[in-house]
Amino acid sequence: MKKVLLLLTVLCGLSISSFAQSSSEGGKFSIGVEAGLPLGDVKNFTNFVIGGSLKYDHPIAEGTFVTISAGYNKFLAKDEAKDAGYKFYGIPVKAGLKHFFAEGFYGEAQVGAAFTKESVNVDGFGNISGSKTAFAYSPGIGYAFGGGLDLGVRYEGWSMSGSTVSQVAARLAFSF
Repeated sequence: MKKVLLLLTVLCGLSISSFAQSSSEGGKFSIGVEAGLPLGDVKNFTNFVIGGSLKYDHPIAEGTFVTISAGYNKFLAKDEAKDAGYKFYGIPVKAGLKHFFAEGFYGEAQVGAAFTKESVNVDGFGNISGSKTAFAYSPGIGYAFGGGLDLGVRYEGWSMSGSTVSQVAARLAFSF
């Protein structure tokens, strides 16, 4: 029993020591501009997505980070939809993991929620709008350049009420 307790104590000490060493560099915030191309049914109404985001990366092991992000995405309506007063935007809040595979090159996956708002102007009824909460997921890849510049590309989907709003998006960010 004493050997098992000693082994557990040594393993816990090594784990805490390695976590402290990997965390010594501290976390980083980044602020970014995002642009995307809608996919699926939503591309019938919109042709471009623009937005911004704030992200925090916290180191948990060598080259591996836990990420937390929040952003704003506005889906720009096509002319026909714009004439009908169509508006759609979302606020995604996600958490995930980022791992660096080589110098600067990383893969990332996040999940969370997207809080969406959609409205359209219907003749005789005025403005009809609704809000929904969607399950958000986004796998992607990226490259962290020197000087804090970061460029990432991802697929992002928001699943709600049996449908998915999705996009292929790019994020250009500055880390500090």
